[in-house]
Amino acid sequence: MIATSLVAALLGSTPANAFGGSDTRGEATDKVVSASVSQSRIKVTQISGPTGGKRGALSSTDVNWKPPPCWYEPVFTPAQLKTFSETDGSGDVSLRQGWIGSRLWTEHFKDEKDASNYFGTPSSVKGYKNYNLDQDGYFWRGVAPDVTTIDDTSLCGRLMFWQNAGEIPDDPNAPTPETLADYAYDKVKVPDTEIELKPETESTVNLPTWVWLDKGTFQEVKVRAELPGTNLWAETTAKPVSLHLVPGTGDAETYPASGECEINDDGSIGTPYKKGDAEQTPPCGITYLRATSGQPYALKASVTWQISWEGTGGAGGDLPDGTFETTQDMNVQEIQSINR
Repeated sequence: MIATSLVAALLGSTPANAFGGSDTRGEATDKVVSASVSQSRIKVTQISGPTGGKRGALSSTDVNWKPPPCWYEPVFTPAQLKTFSETDGSGDVSLRQGWIGSRLWTEHFKDEKDASNYFGTPSSVKGYKNYNLDQDGYFWRGVAPDVTTIDDTSLCGRLMFWQNAGEIPDDPNAPTPETLADYAYDKVKVPDTEIELKPETESTVNLPTWVWLDKGTFQEVKVRAELPGTNLWAETTAKPVSLHLVPGTGDAETYPASGECEINDDGSIGTPYKKGDAEQTPPCGITYLRATSGQPYALKASVTWQISWEGTGGAGGDLPDGTFETTQDMNVQEIQSINR
């Protein structure tokens, strides 16, 4: 039998981030845990690779690849839920429901009153006695970085539920090491693609411009994602593999012809220009065939990063390559020869 007091206050149409969406309580403490489903408790730490200078997020080369839209996470210990319910009690009890005030929380999680799941299954959810304070485990709930992108209203929509310590829910949307690897993908920050050029400021029609990247900047970037309350972890590694050049005009030739400059064995890309190389063909570069006229060409340089991961229990695999692109102005002068 569904308790009337709970049914009256179920907020099925309430946005999942209506409570605490910008709350700073996203980090768990012994007393308070965020009650917003938009805040994941997955902890991501960069463990190798450059950390200074300009950096940015990767764009997947596979337009059809997307990380999972939602998953379940342990949110409250019994003591944390007791503190939250009795001192605050306004927040998300599932991915689609918010409860306002302490009464609904204490009735269901302390006084054993059943509640409607509202989304997912039509049956009621059995209440809990005294927050399960005599047991070892966690209350789990669905989490979604952006709930507005989830079309299926039942996805990850279970009312907050109990799971014994050391166990992962038997649910298709339970987290896995790959879930953490996918989540970490969006957290990888790679260095800005600042290519070296010779000539540096102005190229010349029909003479090659040499392009290269310093080996000290483009190192592997590795991030570790861990989900507290479980033994789940994953390390996602981004390895630079090539530089792609798009001259910004059809009146140009790239070296190689594909515009794809492979990474060298020492981690560099291309070869730095040396005096006397003016007439040589660069391993990575561009020759512009027409001068600019007031408006510079927009040279696009993007580094491709190969993504792999490993995690709990020896799990691992590959994720779609990622790219990071920058654009810089290129002026080209109409002179047929130049002393360098």
